Formats: sequence, structure tokens, C-alpha cells
Amino acid sequence: MQVKYTLPILAVTGFLFASYTVVSSNKPIPVAPAIAPPASAPFKSFIAGAGIVEPKGRNIAIGTPLSGIVKTVAVKVGDKVNAGMPLFYLDDRDTHAELTVKLADLAKAKASANEALASLKDTQSLSDLAEAVTDRRAISSEELLRRRNALLINAAKLDSAKALVQQAEAALANTQTTLARLIVQAPIDCEVLQVNIRPGEFAQAGALNTPLLVLGNMDQLHVRVDIDENDAWRFDKNSKAVAFLRGNQHFKTDLILAYVEPYVIPKKSLTGDSTEQVDTRVLQALYSFDRKQLPVYVGQQMDVFIEAKDYPGNNGSPL
Repeated sequence: MQVKYTLPILAVTGFLFASYTVVSSNKPIPVAPAIAPPASAPFKSFIAGAGIVEPKGRNIAIGTPLSGIVKTVAVKVGDKVNAGMPLFYLDDRDTHAELTVKLADLAKAKASANEALASLKDTQSLSDLAEAVTDRRAISSEELLRRRNALLINAAKLDSAKALVQQAEAALANTQTTLARLIVQAPIDCEVLQVNIRPGEFAQAGALNTPLLVLGNMDQLHVRVDIDENDAWRFDKNSKAVAFLRGNQHFKTDLILAYVEPYVIPKKSLTGDSTEQVDTRVLQALYSFDRKQLPVYVGQQMDVFIEAKDYPGNNGSPL
């Protein structure tokens, strides 16, 4: 009798559990509150864009003109360097050995030039004696011609020796230039932002995805703002602009237009929003601001609002 009711009870229990699971899973998932409320535009009509902080003159990605093993890194992150100061040194042992050979070649070439000069002077003296003889019976025409030809030959040898000296000097200068290029120097007065190379690592010449060092002029920072091409016609260089720090809308600062790059380019994703269109083109405007007003770092994103004229049907442009 108990077995008779067991299966129906299990079936009803399973149905009720399935119904409860379906109903509970259809409940809407509550939206998680934002960690920090987004910034709101202080203007009635505005252009909004994502900005990224960069040093004045942009980041400088340092490379190396020659490939080689890094011997010494002379700077660290945060160091302020002047133009011409060494940043890192490449292994130069083979170049120093080549320099020694070139110095020996130059010394040999100069010795050969001195020998050729002495021979020319000796030949010149003999030729002058022959030419000074007034009585042509005292010296044969053949001997006189031989001395004249010897003078011309030795003069040519001296010219050749001088050319070899110039060649040796050029080879020495080339090696010295190579030696100097193994010392990578700072191009301007700036600050070291990144060091991505260590002693013993191989430094590859050419364009790299990850630069060996990153430098920047930190005396003044700029924020690079992407203005959508659909809003470019509304942009006014004389309009007010305000930037808000991501993560805290209470950190804001007025912006001063530094310059506009008057070339519309394909947009590079600054916000990381998956809804951004890859075929969007933007006008880039660079603004300066007072670093003391914001705890901001290079590479940090900011929300920028630029005041725009209020046209009929225009209520501002969202981010």
C-alpha cells in the first residue's frame, strides 16, 4: 500500500520543486549600485568626451638605434633627466676592440704618409740638383728624365698615402660613432615614467610594442579629449571646458585649451565601452590644467565636458 503512493508523491514533489526553481530564476537580478556616481555636465548644452592624461609633448617611447645586450641602466622610474644624459648602455666590448684596430690602422697610415713625404723630399732634392746643372753635358737627358719621373711618382705615392690616412680617420670616426650610439641618451629634459629593460636583457632595435623606456615632460600635463566627428561642428575653441576625475566627481578642474590637432582620425578606445563603434572618427583637442588641483597620473582617464551653443533641438551630447 505504501509503495502504491510513493511514486505519485515523488512526482508531485518533483513538479513542485521544478516550478519553484523556474519561478525563482525568473526574478530580475538587482542592479549593483555604482561604486562612484558618474560626473554630470555643468553646462546646459555641452559636448562630452573621454580624455586621457599625458605629458606635455606626449609620451616619448625610447628605443635603441642598435641591437645588443644591455650592460647598465642608468635611470629608474621617477628620475628627472636632462637632454643628453645617458639612459642605458649597451655591451660595447666588441666595438672597443674594433676601435683599437682602427687606431692601429690610422697610426700605420700616418707612418706610411710620413715615409712617402720623406721619399718625395729626397726625390725633390735630387731633381732640384739635376735641374740646377747649367752644363747639360754633366748630366744625361735620360738621367734628368728619370729624376723628373721619380718626383712625379713619389708625389703620387704621397697623395695615395694621404688618402689612406683619410680613409683610416673615417673608419675610426665610424667606430667612434657606433660606440657613442651604444649609449642611449635622453632627447629632452624630462622625467622617466617607465623602465621596461634590465641589465642582461637583449634590446631590439626598431619599433617595439613595449618601448624600452617611456619619458615625458611632467612640468605640465595635458588631457587629450576625443570629440566625435558628429559634434566637431559644435566645438568652439573659446568655449569653457571642465574635467572630472574618474572615480570621484568632486575632483574637477577648469581646462585651458592648448591646441587642437586639426586632423580627424579613427578613434582609439579610451573608455573600453563595448558599445563604441570602431568606425568612429574623432577630432582631438588638448587642454592644459593645474596639476596641483587634482591627484592625477599620466595615462589616467577623465570625463571632459565642453560648453557648446544651444541649437534648436539640441540638449547636449551624452558620453
